[in-house]
Amino acid sequence: MRWLWIDRIVELTPNERLVAIKNVTMAEEHLHDGAGALPIMPASLVVEGMAQSAGLLVGHASGFKEKVLLAKIQKASFEREAIPGTTIRYDARITRMDAQGAATEGTIELIEPQSGEVSPMGRVDLLFSHLDQNSAGAEFGESNFVFGEAFDTLLRLSGIETP
Repeated sequence: MRWLWIDRIVELTPNERLVAIKNVTMAEEHLHDGAGALPIMPASLVVEGMAQSAGLLVGHASGFKEKVLLAKIQKASFEREAIPGTTIRYDARITRMDAQGAATEGTIELIEPQSGEVSPMGRVDLLFSHLDQNSAGAEFGESNFVFGEAFDTLLRLSGIETP
């Protein structure tokens, strides 16, 4: 994974829930690529942040032995946009888990920097596949290319032990 769209994991209940945050800053180049005067975090990157949060939750459930891939975006809806200075809070929960993969539901909130006020931003529900269980005979080797060094560093900096 080349880019991480979460900055820190702030809560982890194994097999159930993961809460992560992303601080949106003016230093992010992608905020300056769109038309218009007000830079906003692209919705596609917000979805990716939820996918990374929920994917880490699903991966953690198996001790990161499974190669967890996003299989489907079940639902993505947004009420607000994230602008520089706000913090995005991802709350991912597992709703189903089996050998083939997992289903997650996620809520996204915005935290205002001055007031600390929290407001709903959106919802993203996802399906994940355990690649080695669903590869129709294809072999991908032992190396877990999904959860690489960047995710390992994120987990350690968040105080979460890795296998």
